[in-house]
Amino acid sequence: MIEPLFWLGLSLLLVATSLTAVLVAAIPAFQELARAARSAEKLFDTLSRELPPTLEAIRVTGLEITDLTDDVSEGVKSASQVVKQVDQSLDSARIQAQNLQVGTRSIFIGAKAAWKNFTRQKPARRISDRTPTNEKPPLTLREREVLRPENRRIKAEVYRANDGYNDANSWEINFDDED
Repeated sequence: MIEPLFWLGLSLLLVATSLTAVLVAAIPAFQELARAARSAEKLFDTLSRELPPTLEAIRVTGLEITDLTDDVSEGVKSASQVVKQVDQSLDSARIQAQNLQVGTRSIFIGAKAAWKNFTRQKPARRISDRTPTNEKPPLTLREREVLRPENRRIKAEVYRANDGYNDANSWEINFDDED
């Protein structure tokens, strides 16, 4: 009987020794675990102090970015309106320049025609062609212009297609053809 008690005592002694060894080995691990817990507690305290202001700053920054985006889009809209106005101004200036060019050509052509008319030789008038002034009413300027042979047009010229006042080049060509 002694033998089973001996083995029981020996096994209890070994269990106690091993438990003691485990506890001795676990003490530094528990100390490190306690130190890690204190560090984690400090980290959580820091996060609880610093995180809300940081999140608030991020929220405010998001709102400011939204405001800036709205301002930029308004600026782009106003810039596009300015560009449209400049484009319209350029179109208007181009049309005015074309009108000025047509007017200038008309003036030069008119001056050339006046110079031609002024410098041409006057035909001798016959007295027999004249009628007394009391028999016929005087002609208007337009009627005199129509009666001149160089101003008369044939029917094909009167009804000619594409003979508009907007085509300044054809005026110059037609005038040069008369020379």
